[in-house]
Amino acid sequence: MRMAEKQEWTVYLSGEIHSDWREQITAGLAQAGLPVTVTSPVTDHATSDDCGVEILGEEDKAFWKDNKGARINAIRTRTFIDRADVVVVRFGEKYRQWNAAFDAGYASAKGKPVITLHDSGLDHALKEVDAAALATADSPDQIVRILGYAIEGQL
Repeated sequence: MRMAEKQEWTVYLSGEIHSDWREQITAGLAQAGLPVTVTSPVTDHATSDDCGVEILGEEDKAFWKDNKGARINAIRTRTFIDRADVVVVRFGEKYRQWNAAFDAGYASAKGKPVITLHDSGLDHALKEVDAAALATADSPDQIVRILGYAIEGQL
């Protein structure tokens, strides 16, 4: 029997941008030698917030500034989620990440496997999101281990 070659997986890392969780996961995946390409939204807060007005022109009201930016950012987000094999959504403690919740819902609606990542203090607030996820982790290391198991089929 011939064994299949390792498939390259694409994992989209959505959510909180104020800590190094993406770097921890990326380093862990590389250290484990897993065949994974990682994608993410623009994680520079100012760039993400200002892309709409920088590209399409200034707005008098903050609502329309944010609306322009959200729509342009959605081009990247939706494209990467659509191409992903797995979507990891991180919820941090400091800010309410409504965009992360939206990404989790979008990915779930598209039939993408979703893994949530957050501290146990957010369990109640995220109960509906976690219920739609296939796994809920509380550390980047657990994400790497989940992906390693899914990809390699070994503990």
